[in-house]
Amino acid sequence: MASNLTVLVKNISADASDNEIKDFFSFCGKITEIKVTPGEGNTKDASVTFEKETAAKTAQLLNNTQLKGSQISVIPADGKADDGTPHTTNADRDTDEITQEEKPRSRILAEYLAHGYVIGDAALQRAIELDHKHGVTNRFMNTLMNLDQKYHATERAKATDQSYGISNRASSLFSGLSSYFEKAANSPTGKKLVSFYTQSQRQVQDIHAEARRLADLKKEEHGGSAYKASGLERVFGKEKEQEAQSASSGGATAPTDPSAVPPPGPKAGTEESTPLSTTGAIPSKAPGDEKA
Repeated sequence: MASNLTVLVKNISADASDNEIKDFFSFCGKITEIKVTPGEGNTKDASVTFEKETAAKTAQLLNNTQLKGSQISVIPADGKADDGTPHTTNADRDTDEITQEEKPRSRILAEYLAHGYVIGDAALQRAIELDHKHGVTNRFMNTLMNLDQKYHATERAKATDQSYGISNRASSLFSGLSSYFEKAANSPTGKKLVSFYTQSQRQVQDIHAEARRLADLKKEEHGGSAYKASGLERVFGKEKEQEAQSASSGGATAPTDPSAVPPPGPKAGTEESTPLSTTGAIPSKAPGDEKA
C-alpha cells in the first residue's frame, strides 16, 4: 500500500463494527482497502487506504474526533501532516456528480455533522483554514456553476418539480448537484447557490448551519421515519413537527426556525467537541454510496 494514501487509526471502540469504521471514513473519499486489527485494551486499530491522496489528507482532520463514543487517533502512515494540498479536480467528467475528493473540506465535515457524528470545532476550524489557504471556495463555486450550465441540473430538477411535485427527490436532494443550491421563493427550484459556497470567509458556526440544512435535505429525501431512525431527530430537533403542531393549534408560540444559525460551539483551536449527539450516527445507507 502507498503510505501517502493511508492513515492509521487507533483507539477505536470495540463496539464499532468494520462496516461502521468504513462508513465513517468513506465521507473522505473512495476507500480501496481497510484492515481492522485488535488494539490496546478493549479497542481496535485500523489502516485505511484511499484511492486518492486528497482523501487521506482529509481523513487526518478526523484526529481526536469521536466514533462510537471513543476519541480516535488518526495519523498519516507516511508521517507527513496535511499541508493543505489543493483538492482533486475532474476535468474529464461525464456526469454532474461531484466526488468527495472534489468537495471543500468544510462541506465534508458538514456532511459528517448532518449524519449525527460529533466533530470537534478545532477540526472544523482547520478545514476552513485549508479551504481558504488554497482558494478552494472560489474554485469549487466555479465548478458548481459550470456543471449547472453544462448539464442544466437545476432545470431538470425544476421540470421534475412541475411534473411530480417533488424536487429531484430520489437522486439529488442530499447528494447531488442540486444540494448546493437553494430553492427560490417564487419557484419550486431556484438557481441561487447556497451562501455557504459563495462566502470567502467562513466561521465554525457556518459549518454547523450548513450541516443543519443538509440534515433537513436528508429528512426530506428519506422521509420522517428514516430521519428518526438515523438519530437525526435527536441531533437537530423537531422543527417540522413543531411547525405542524403550531399551525394546527393556532398557538402563538413561534416554531423554531430550521434555517437559524446554531450557536457557536467551543472556542476554535481547542480539541473540545460540539455535542450534537449522545450516540454514534447510523447513516441510512453507506456514505460512499450516497455521496456525489
